[in-house]
Amino acid sequence: MSTALSRDTSTTVALAQDPESAQCPPVEAVPLRHSDDLRVNRYSSRFADVMEMRAPSHTVADYLDHHDGWFRRCAAPMTVQSLGPNGYALTLGRFGNFGFEVEPTIGLELLPQSEGVYRIVTAALSSPDASLQEIYDVEFNAALQLEEGSGAEPDPASETADGALTQVRWELDLCVWIRLPAVIGLLPDKLVQSSGDHLLRQIVRQISRKLTWKVQEDFHATHELPCPPRRRAPF
Repeated sequence: MSTALSRDTSTTVALAQDPESAQCPPVEAVPLRHSDDLRVNRYSSRFADVMEMRAPSHTVADYLDHHDGWFRRCAAPMTVQSLGPNGYALTLGRFGNFGFEVEPTIGLELLPQSEGVYRIVTAALSSPDASLQEIYDVEFNAALQLEEGSGAEPDPASETADGALTQVRWELDLCVWIRLPAVIGLLPDKLVQSSGDHLLRQIVRQISRKLTWKVQEDFHATHELPCPPRRRAPF
């Protein structure tokens, strides 16, 4: 018995002295979008909206270019953390169905405009929670395009005295992968899909509708302009 203990002790010492054995690199979590786990369900949605701004397009562009000023204000009450000069981490709040809840935090990068088009894409989080990466994955791709004086039948009441009006067309492609608890997998497929669709709609409402409303209101408030009435969400 003492011999066995001695061998175990020698083995432990040898491992401690071997840097290759003692320092194993951490295993990175595989994004759920690449997982072959049958419990991982994919949900996708497309969303489009229009913000009417009572100002010339160059004024709207200058406002959008300085997102470090408006993004945090407009994202509230969502928690926002900086991810570099153009990135933000957003904690969206709790969403769920069938007693299953998640509190997603996603990274977004606001790319500089290119020919009047702004893009927002998914960005890597600086310190992702490995346990949450096992539950959900989000791919966010959005585009905002400025159209000054477009012929898309804008609200006449939205134009300023000099007729200046810019429409910001907002399009979002959103995909969410969720690893559902095994007990939910026992439910009918259609019911499981509908629960995921419900979760996705909640995320879309939180990010898209509330954020666009607040951006529109913040722009007009900071430029001392009357804000146009909200448009009904087209979904």
